Amino acid sequence: MSQKSNLKTNPDACPLASKCGGCQLQNMTYPRQLKWKQARVEILLREFGRPGRIIGMDNPLHYRNKVQAAFGRTRAGKIISGVYQSGTHRIVNVDSCMTEDETADRIIVDIRNMLPGFRIWVYDEDKRTGWLRHVLVKRGFSSGEVMVVLVAASGRFPMKKKFVSKLLEMHPEITTLILNINAKDTNLVLGDREEVLYGKGYIVDTLCGLEFAVSAKSFYQINPVQCEKLYAKAVEYASLTPDSVVIDAYCGIGTIGLAAAKYAGTVIGAELNPDAVKDAVSNAKRNNIKNARFYCADAGDFMEQMAAAGETADAVFMDPPRSGSSRKFLSSLIKMKPGRVVYISCNPETQARDLRILIKGGYKVEKITPVDMFPFTNHVETVVLITRVRAIIRTN
Repeated sequence: MSQKSNLKTNPDACPLASKCGGCQLQNMTYPRQLKWKQARVEILLREFGRPGRIIGMDNPLHYRNKVQAAFGRTRAGKIISGVYQSGTHRIVNVDSCMTEDETADRIIVDIRNMLPGFRIWVYDEDKRTGWLRHVLVKRGFSSGEVMVVLVAASGRFPMKKKFVSKLLEMHPEITTLILNINAKDTNLVLGDREEVLYGKGYIVDTLCGLEFAVSAKSFYQINPVQCEKLYAKAVEYASLTPDSVVIDAYCGIGTIGLAAAKYAGTVIGAELNPDAVKDAVSNAKRNNIKNARFYCADAGDFMEQMAAAGETADAVFMDPPRSGSSRKFLSSLIKMKPGRVVYISCNPETQARDLRILIKGGYKVEKITPVDMFPFTNHVETVVLITRVRAIIRTN
C-alpha cells in the first residue's frame, strides 16, 4: 500500500502531508512510528548489542520551539508563507502545523495578513525583488518568552514603528522583535546584520534546570522536552563524580556540558562556531558555573592537541553532525584513553561506522538508548555508552 493511501486511512495524518513531505511518517500512528524507529536502530546497531526501549513523547504534537517560514506569492499574486516542499523551492502555504509551536504559527499567519495593509512586498528569489524573505519565531517553552525575526532583503523598513506597534498589539506575548538583513543570493536564511526593533534581542529559556540565552543565530534544541530526557540519559551513562574531568566535544552553546557540570569536577568544551562559544561562556556565567571552560576549536584538532600534550579525561561527550566524527577525532580519543565515552548521534548509520573504529581501539559498547526527538519524521537520536576495556591500542 502506498504512503498516499495510508494517509487517507490514518486519522492522525496532517492534511498537508502529501504536499509538504517534511514529515515522512505521517502514514503511521505515533505508537507505530516508535516501533518503526526502534526497529531501524536495532537493524543499524545490532552488531554492538541490543538497544533499550526507545524514549518517546507523551504528547508528540507541536513540539518544535523554532518555526521558520518562507514568504512568497502564487502565480495569481496571493501572498503565502510556509515551508519549502521537500527537495524543491516551492512554498507550501501553512496556517498551522502539527509539529510546530501553535503560538509561532499564529504570529506568522498574522504577519502574512498584515503585509498588504503596510504595502510590504514579499521577496521573489528569481527576480530578486521585494523585501520580506522569511519570518523566524522562537519560543521558550519554559519561560514563555517569544522572539520574532523578520528576515528582509534590505534594512529599509517604511512604516517600521507602526508595523511593530500593530504586531505587538496583536501579540503582546512577543518579548523581542528583530530585523535581520540578508541581501545575498543564498540558501542561508539569516544574514550577518541585525537591528533590534523591540526588547533585548534574545530570549531566555530553562533547560535541565539551567537558564540559556537564545539569540536569533543561537543553536538551541528544537524539542526541549525530549532534549531533557536525552541529556539525562547521557549524564546517567557518564557516571560522573566530583573529581571527574569531562570533555564536551562539539559543545555548541554548552547545553550538555553545563548540565553535567554540577556532577563533575571540570568540564572542557570545544566548538568550531565562535558565536556558539561566546554563548556557552555567557551561559556558564549566567548560571554561576565556574568549573566549565570553553574553547573555539575544531573538535578533532582540539582532541589531537590534548592527546599530544598527554592530557586525558574521565568521560567524553560527543555529539557530532550527521556526517559523524572525523578519523582525527576518533584516533585522538583512543590515544587519550578516557574510561567512558557517551556518543550522541542523529544518524545511527555514521555512528555505527565510528563505533567500529572505537572498538578496534580498545573500547566496547555497553548500552544503547534511542530517543525520538522528531516525531512524524524518520529521524531518530541514539545515546550510546562506550567503555574502555583494554590497554592495547589499535587504530587501523
